[in-house]
Amino acid sequence: MWRKLPITSITPFTFQDFPERTACILWFSGCNMACGYCHNPELVKGTLARLPEDRITGFLDSRAGLLEGVVLSGGECTLSSALPDLCRYLKDKGFLVKIDTNGTRPDMIARLLDQALVDFIALDFKAPEARYTAITHHTDFAAFECSLRLVASAQIGHEIRTTVHGDLLTADDLNAMTERLEGLDYTGPYVVQNFRHVPTLGELGVPQRPFDPKAVLRRRFPIRWRNFSTL
Repeated sequence: MWRKLPITSITPFTFQDFPERTACILWFSGCNMACGYCHNPELVKGTLARLPEDRITGFLDSRAGLLEGVVLSGGECTLSSALPDLCRYLKDKGFLVKIDTNGTRPDMIARLLDQALVDFIALDFKAPEARYTAITHHTDFAAFECSLRLVASAQIGHEIRTTVHGDLLTADDLNAMTERLEGLDYTGPYVVQNFRHVPTLGELGVPQRPFDPKAVLRRRFPIRWRNFSTL
């Protein structure tokens, strides 16, 4: 199993990445998207060395019974065929499991849900269909939409989230995306994160076009705004 898991680093503790749970993060290398605003370019490019198995298992053994959960992030964790085995391993140790995913592998998400191997899913809704490929450099929106339907109806903890850079997405784009969520009878939450000006995959600067959160329509599900100062 471990040979198939491109885990490159560990965040020993977080209280922000797994809602209402104490957790650690295992970071996966490699991604099948190339979003310009991504603040983990070294993970996307797959340039970091993998951690040795004993480093990972030793850490997890030391946290069993102390931390509630493990977050699998990246990069894109669903690209690994050994992900179900890892989730099973973590749950056998008593951890709750959360995955952060771009939704390009609905087959993997369905497998994790069917086998009760995941307790929380955070799905990145990158862009409306018309803007999807331009922003992500991934062409299969139909695969993402399948994941969107799976997560929207999942009977476990979940959230759908979008990162906004004003030069890439407009309020009209967000309205199209939230309208799609309403059409799926989504009940939330929908988390909208403002772009952080840090080194990114696309070397993006401060947005030249302002984004107005107040122009985003209210929906039947809660919209949670993060890092916006104009609300």
